[in-house]
Amino acid sequence: MSNDFQLDVTMRNDIGKGASRRLRRLAHEVPAIVYGGKNPPQKISLPHKELDRALQNEAFYSHIITLNIEGKSEEVILKDLQRHPAKPVILHADFLRMSKTQKFTTKVPIHFMNEDICVGVKMGGGNITRSMTEVEILCLPADLPEFVEVDVQEVEIGQILHISDIKLPEGVESVALNLGDDRDSPIFTVNKPKEEEIEEITADQDGEDSEGQTEDENNEEAEGDDKSD
Repeated sequence: MSNDFQLDVTMRNDIGKGASRRLRRLAHEVPAIVYGGKNPPQKISLPHKELDRALQNEAFYSHIITLNIEGKSEEVILKDLQRHPAKPVILHADFLRMSKTQKFTTKVPIHFMNEDICVGVKMGGGNITRSMTEVEILCLPADLPEFVEVDVQEVEIGQILHISDIKLPEGVESVALNLGDDRDSPIFTVNKPKEEEIEEITADQDGEDSEGQTEDENNEEAEGDDKSD
């Protein structure tokens, strides 16, 4: 896949929580680390504004990124991101080096296609539930997809799609399915309309009440027979 993302970063020598806080507060930069491959980990920093802008693009999370580090370049993917729990602040980023000959794991978004004309919704009035919005994959850097598509046009009410229903590109494997069929988790379903669910529950309750009344009547009859004896 093409590499459309490039970030200029700086090596950093100061380490520790205090140094990271000063970096974020005074320089408006994000502390980060580059690791993996044969080279040792590198501590870097990059402008918060630039990283935040890149993160607005969904593709950034599943794209090969070029980091320009003081005249040298590294091809990486974003492996982890830490955000402030209450403020729009990026606290730290982890980047994993890429090797053209070594497979790696990452997560890519799932794009559900044709939801607006899904049979279970359009014809049956069902409600969509997306159990997963991304899937973990294993592949070489050259085979990394930006996202995977799942066509849901023919999904009917009550039908459940699983990871195994995703048509992955050539050279791309599902991490979950490699671990066994029991990891084939649901990703999408169309549930019955709430009105129908309520009617079914009511019908079940009415059936239980009728059975209970019949049992009570039988008990009363049996008691009456005992008294007559």
